[in-house]
Amino acid sequence: MNYGYARCSTNEHKQDINRQIRELKAAGAEEIFLEYEHGDSKIKSQQSAMLDKAQAGDTVITLEVPRLARSTKQLCEIIDQIREKN
Repeated sequence: MNYGYARCSTNEHKQDINRQIRELKAAGAEEIFLEYEHGDSKIKSQQSAMLDKAQAGDTVITLEVPRLARSTKQLCEIIDQIREKN
């Protein structure tokens, strides 16, 4: 399964997430998880749900690294979480 992850820092009235959704679909995302949450937030419920659902062999697509993680530390934590699942 190819999962897409789209995130905007502010609510839907201030930022349009549709560009990310269109580009994720064009890149092959079959299921897209999206949320409006600040990048520095410790809890991103949709990102967590996507990572929990993903299985070995699945692909996670994001358009830019800052959509997935705002720091190297956050990115390393996500990579560690994925590695634990194989």
